[in-house]
Amino acid sequence: MQKLLVSVRGKVEAMEAVKGGAHIVDAEYPKSALGTPYPLNIWTIRKSVPKRVLVSTNIGEEQARRSTAAQAALGVATAGADIIKVGLAGMDHKEASYLARSIVRTVKHWYPRKRVIPTFFADTKLANILDPIEEAPALASKVKADGVLIDTFDKSKGKRLVDYYDYDDIRQFVRACHKRRTEAWIAGSITKNELLFFWKTGVDVICVRGAACGKTDDRMGKVKREIVKELVETIPQ
Repeated sequence: MQKLLVSVRGKVEAMEAVKGGAHIVDAEYPKSALGTPYPLNIWTIRKSVPKRVLVSTNIGEEQARRSTAAQAALGVATAGADIIKVGLAGMDHKEASYLARSIVRTVKHWYPRKRVIPTFFADTKLANILDPIEEAPALASKVKADGVLIDTFDKSKGKRLVDYYDYDDIRQFVRACHKRRTEAWIAGSITKNELLFFWKTGVDVICVRGAACGKTDDRMGKVKREIVKELVETIPQ
């Protein structure tokens, strides 16, 4: 089943997303691509939404050290996140593999059913270090992650996923992930019309924030249930 993830700032927005039909609510501080929330905010969101709705969160776009990244991932899992997104910006294949494997092993040791999603970025400078389309699916499979996310790193310049990749690129990414039994996730200021376009690639999860607030470039707006409902209705039956 294809799922819509909506990033939320707190309990109120989480309930708006749930009432609109979101499958995953993402505890996030939306100033950056993978903005990190306060642990008690994650806990409050998890306590507020129904158990059938998954809660995800982030530990940031970049990781300084393996030990602190693993601690952060374990911390947000303990705070209530069902899914942990791990930004690996600026790392080459070897570095990203080593860190991602360590984080997956750490989380799964204490929480076998919780999911880890390594995240790579479409921005040209970062994609030149590690290509999300060509390299990320195999890397995620190798480290036994549950899926892999492609996002955009720099939210300040107005660049979106479609500025870097087209339908065929994302279809290639999805096929490579599914071949390895790994979920394919995408994000990057995706609009309602683009949702209709990207669902057809077979992507498993599409992540939105601005689109759920009414304006794709308004990451600091408020999530509204009626808008979320419209976005959910774009998923093919």
